[in-house]
This record gives sequence, C-alpha cells and structure tokens, in this order.
Amino acid sequence: MRHRPVIAGAALGLLLVVLLPATSFSQATPSVQVGTPAGAPVAAPPPAPPKPPAKPTPRWPDGKPILGAPPGEKGIWDSCCGNLSSADNNKTPPPFLPWAKMVYQDRLANQLEPHTRCKPSGGARQFVTPYGSELAEFRELQQIVIFDIGGPHTFRVIYLDGRPHPKDLTPSYYGHSIGRWEGDTLVVDTIGFNEKFWIDRAGTPHTEKLRFIERFTRTDHDTLKYEVTIDDPGAYSATWSPNAFTMTWDADEELFEYQCQQSNFAHELMVGTMQRVDRSTVIVP
Repeated sequence: MRHRPVIAGAALGLLLVVLLPATSFSQATPSVQVGTPAGAPVAAPPPAPPKPPAKPTPRWPDGKPILGAPPGEKGIWDSCCGNLSSADNNKTPPPFLPWAKMVYQDRLANQLEPHTRCKPSGGARQFVTPYGSELAEFRELQQIVIFDIGGPHTFRVIYLDGRPHPKDLTPSYYGHSIGRWEGDTLVVDTIGFNEKFWIDRAGTPHTEKLRFIERFTRTDHDTLKYEVTIDDPGAYSATWSPNAFTMTWDADEELFEYQCQQSNFAHELMVGTMQRVDRSTVIVP
C-alpha cells in the first residue's frame, strides 16, 4: 500500500511530460483559417511555363523537308481548316455563283454532310477528321500517302514522279493528285473530283471542274502551313484562296484501327433538319 502514492506520482509526472510540450506547441502556433473569406481577393494561378521553342524542320539527307514522322519517331498532324469560305478565313467573300451560294447556305443550315455517313472526303475536308492525319512518305516509290484518321478506311496518294494527270479521269472522291517541290514547299495539283462530298466541314460547294491546289510547308518540327487555291468555274466566277491554315504536330501518336460504320457518334448530323437521306449508294467507291 505504501507504493501507491509513488506510482501515482510517477504516472502524473509522465502525463505532464507528454502534455506540456503539446500544449506549448499549440499555444505557439497561430491558428489557420480554412477556406477563403467571402469577398477576399483570390490569388491568380501562377503562369504556365513558356513553351520551349520548336525544333527545326526535319529533313532527309538530300535536304528536302520531311512532312511526316522523322525516322525513329511517330506522330500525326492535328485537324485544321474546317471552313474555307468563312469571313474569318477570307479577306473578301468567295466569288460564289448564285446557285453555289444558295447551296452553301443550305448546307450551313442543314448539315447533311456525306462524311457523317462514312463517305470519303477529298479536298481540305480530309484534314478535318476527328483524330488528325498521317502523312506517310514512300521515297523509293516517289509517293506520299495521306491517311485521314477517323475516316472510312480510305487514303489519298500524291505522285511525285513527274507524271501528268490522265486524260480521261473517272471522277472520284479524292481525285488524282500530282506534286512537285518549290523550295521547301510541296505543291499538290488535284483534279478529277466527283460531287458526292464536301471539300470542307462547312459545305463549300464544288463541281467536277474543280482544280484544287494545295501548298504544304513545314515551317518547323511542330508546324505545317497549309494553303489552298480553288479553281472551279462551275461554282465560282474567279479563282480564290482563303487565308493559310496551320496544322500542329502531335508527337507519339499514330494511325490506329478505326471503323467508321461502327464508331459513328455523329448520328444527329446524318439527317440534319431534313426528314430522310438516301443511303442506297455504295459507301466506298
């Protein structure tokens, strides 16, 4: 019984040793208010670090620019050029013939676009697919192949071997493309289009008389300048060119398997504001 006061005293002393430092610390530390008081200014987030400058334009051993992925890399070009005819992309309005202007206005209102029904789309529309485009260069064949990712399993071939256009072309969705280099710019001349597609996302009209000139210039590793000239006397009173567009390099991406018919999430654009649409023709020519 004599040991009980000693034990109690020791326990009390131990408790004081534990509690006193914690109490002293809590008294020395100022209280922190959780949340921001009403009306108090909110600090702006720190600015994003500046983007490092792009690497220079990649080139082949002969000095020609590489338009696709350099050896050892992979990547694609992001989408561009949705509306060739918009006021934002033209210093002056396109020189529509009266019927072409009416067609353009109707397409803007109804959006009955063939691309949403998995039709191939030539002209600038090839570069407005959901997942960008891949430019594959086959130098030994003197060809460049453009794959529009997210399209209906179609592609376009650009011939660089100096051949002319065939005399009797059967009109098609992509037409017949031949290219040549002017310095660091690839100039592509395409004719032989049919009229079953739109040459851009907005519905800029064209006829089988269309001559579509494209100019591709890779200004640095991550930037592709894209310029077009539209020469179509069936739809326009003069040749015209919208402002230049820009595609941005998306590194480490590549072509993937895509089934347009099974993965079409744009069903509301299949009929637009109209009541029905003709699906009796073959999807891919």
